[in-house]
Amino acid sequence: MQHFDILIVGGGMAGATAALAMSKLNVDYKIGVVEAFTPKDKTHPSFDDRSIALAHQSVCYLKELGLFEPSWSFAQAIKQVHVSDRGHFGKTDIHHQDYQCDALGYVVEVSPYGAFLHQQLKDAGVTLFCPATIETLTQTLDAVELTLNTGQAIAAKLMVIADGAQSPTRALLKLNFNSVAYEQGALIANVKVQGGHNGQAFERFTEHGPMALLPMSDSRYSLVWCMENSQLAQYQHMDAEQFIEKLHNAFGYRAGLFTQVGMRASYPLVLGRVEKVVHHRCLLIGNAAHAIHPIAGQGFNLGLRDIQCLVELLANPSQAQIGDYHFTRRYELLREQDINTVMTLTDSLVRLFSNSSRLMALGRSCGLFAMALSSRLKAPLAKQLMGHVIKGNR
Repeated sequence: MQHFDILIVGGGMAGATAALAMSKLNVDYKIGVVEAFTPKDKTHPSFDDRSIALAHQSVCYLKELGLFEPSWSFAQAIKQVHVSDRGHFGKTDIHHQDYQCDALGYVVEVSPYGAFLHQQLKDAGVTLFCPATIETLTQTLDAVELTLNTGQAIAAKLMVIADGAQSPTRALLKLNFNSVAYEQGALIANVKVQGGHNGQAFERFTEHGPMALLPMSDSRYSLVWCMENSQLAQYQHMDAEQFIEKLHNAFGYRAGLFTQVGMRASYPLVLGRVEKVVHHRCLLIGNAAHAIHPIAGQGFNLGLRDIQCLVELLANPSQAQIGDYHFTRRYELLREQDINTVMTLTDSLVRLFSNSSRLMALGRSCGLFAMALSSRLKAPLAKQLMGHVIKGNR
C-alpha cells in the first residue's frame, strides 16, 4: 500500500489546482491525485472549447501560485460588465478602471488550461493515478484506505473530494446532496461577434430567463442562455442561422452582430449543497460540495476559495493534526459564511429578476438605475463579481 499525507480524488480544474497549491507550500507533504479521465493533450483553443470565468480575486491568487498568465492565447480579460433588465429602463455598467485593476476578471478556456495544469502536476512531483477510479473505500482511525480499479492500494491521512457535481466518491460516503431544481436549464455555446467585443461582458435578464455573454479570444463570446427546460432541445438542435436569429430576438444587438455559433450543449440548473462538507478524514471542495446558478459566473471562484482556505490550514499544520476532527471541523467553519453568502445572493438575484410583477420590475429598474448613478451603491455588486468577499474569521 502506498501512503500519502493528502489524496485528492478528481484531477479536473479544482483537483489539479488544489494539488499544485499544496505542492508549493513550505511543508513537505506527499500528495496523490486520482483522476478518472486522461486529459486532452492540447495547448491551443478551438472554436467550441468550454470556458470558465475567473474573478479578479481568483486571478490574483492563481498568479501568486504561478498558475495564470494574462498573455495566454486561451485567456481573455473582462474589462467591463453591462447589467440590464430587458424591457425595463434600469441598467448599469461596471468598469475595471473604477476599481484600479487591469481587469475585472478573465475568461479561460478549460481544455487548454486543463492540459497546462496536468503538465504542472508532472513537473511538481505529484503522484498521479490516471486513468483510475475508486473500487473500495475504508475509513480507519488514522487514514482513508482505497483500492483502485487498477489494483493499486493507497492510503492518506486526508482525502480531498473534488470529482465534480455528480461525485461518485460522495456517493461512496453516502453523503446526501440536497438540491432544488430551477424550472430552467442552461444552454451553452460559443458565438462569434462582428467587430470584436473589446473585453465587454453582459448580464441580461429577460422575461424568459437570464442570459450571459463572456468575452473570449478571437472575437468570440461564451454564451449562457437560461430557458425553460421544454425549449432546450429545440434550441440546441435548430440550425445555426435560425439560432442566431432567436438569440438576437432575445438579447438584442447591444453586443454587436452575431455571425457564427458553435456546438451547443445544455444541462439542468439546480441550487445544491452537500449535507456536510466534511466527513471522517475527508472534505469536499468545488462542485462536489456546492452547485449554484451560472448566471453570475461564480461557480469555480467559490471552489477556488475552498482551495485557498484548505491550503492556508495546511500551511500551519501545528493548528491540528492533518485530517483529524479538529482540522476538518476548522475547514467546515471557515467555509460556511462564504458558501452561504454566495448561494443566497446568486439564488436571490435569479429569483428577483425572474419575477414578472410590475412592482418588482419597477423596483429592479430603480435599483439598477441608482447603481448607474452611484459608485457607492454599485460597489457591493462589483465586489461580488470580482470575488472580493468575506471568507470567514480565522
